[in-house]
Amino acid sequence: MVAKIILNPYSARWQAKERWHEVAPLLRDAGIRFQVAVSHKKGEGVRLAAEAVRAGFSPIIAAGGDGTIGDVINGMMQAEGDVGTLPPLGILPLGTANDLAVNLGLPTDLAQVCKMIATGQTRMLDLASVNGRYFVNNAALGLEPLVTVLQERISWMQGVPRYLLAALQAIIRGTSWEADMKWDGGSYHGLVSLISVGNGARTGGLFYMTPHADLFDGKLTFTFAYVKSRLKMLRFLPLTMKAGAGNIVERDEVFEHHTEYLHVKLSSPSPSHADGELSAEPIYEAEYKIHPSRLPILI
Repeated sequence: MVAKIILNPYSARWQAKERWHEVAPLLRDAGIRFQVAVSHKKGEGVRLAAEAVRAGFSPIIAAGGDGTIGDVINGMMQAEGDVGTLPPLGILPLGTANDLAVNLGLPTDLAQVCKMIATGQTRMLDLASVNGRYFVNNAALGLEPLVTVLQERISWMQGVPRYLLAALQAIIRGTSWEADMKWDGGSYHGLVSLISVGNGARTGGLFYMTPHADLFDGKLTFTFAYVKSRLKMLRFLPLTMKAGAGNIVERDEVFEHHTEYLHVKLSSPSPSHADGELSAEPIYEAEYKIHPSRLPILI
């Protein structure tokens, strides 16, 4: 079989393009036959992945960051009805945060990643969706996608520190939304500062907004909170970086639940993201669902 590499050269502010010259020989050394398709604009990876699945390539390998992986997954799912059984997904982590790769426990060394892909060992991964768009790691309303909006405006800083600065800027703004929320056996009506929906635990390279999320448990894990005080929110920020004990979900203002669905209706629009990709417009309503054991992933 021949693999199809979907390369997003823009990932990590064009570092993926520079690193591709390093990666290609490693794939060949691992014995992987492949062709490359380059995504030249936002969202093009969806079309390229769908075409690759329909053409019979296997595996489909996303070379980029978490947004690239999200596009590739949506393209693969678009083509599912035409092929029946989907090929495995592989990941070459060339992004800034590479949260999904970390949550999966993939090697950080690219040579090791290529050798792992070559083994062909797979596991069935849960997928999630919001308003019909698939995501694999994380989605959110409120404060978290506001951070994404702000970090895209920061051009003079690179990497994970950019997310941290954007988080500080978002907290200082002190925004909130009135929300109606419903999930398996629960509901909430009131103000929220953030709603974070996780299939995986880590997001943004630093933050564990849903620290007990599991990519293979057949559940969404979501947190929500309302914190009126900007000072208290700033104090909470370091707690979001703790993967274990001391995480923000241990505070009384923060609630964490496991569910198969979550419906959110807001009184005013909020930015929204799925796997780091912002929605075209702020939204009033979101329907989140889990799709257990939905996609084979090389691991």
